[in-house]
Amino acid sequence: VQLQASGGGLVQAGGSLRLSCAASGRTFSSHVVGWFRQAPGKEREFVAAISTFGGSTAYADSVKGRFTISRDNAENTVYLQMNSLKPEDTAVYYCGAGQTFVSRRASNYDYWGQGTLVTVSS
Repeated sequence: VQLQASGGGLVQAGGSLRLSCAASGRTFSSHVVGWFRQAPGKEREFVAAISTFGGSTAYADSVKGRFTISRDNAENTVYLQMNSLKPEDTAVYYCGAGQTFVSRRASNYDYWGQGTLVTVSS
């Protein structure tokens, strides 16, 4: 599975962005997908994850109620809708895929995209 994240950019606080994680490979629907982010000088942290057919999701407390993860297996794409963005959401966002349960641990994801930068100005 190869992943490509896109959709990042510069947005003002309170604004919205939608990230996309496009995957190649026929087995995408058998993979859990997670979004993680890494701010400068900080460790990579969990943001959200979604099960293989979207029936189960998980969110970090810091984004719950503001971000929504979804997937379209017919399009081999997972989305992260980000609303009410805050300056502390500024980071490089990565998507990962793995044949695992919905997990907050980056080590459970085997495949990673290259990351897309989100910058939120105050």
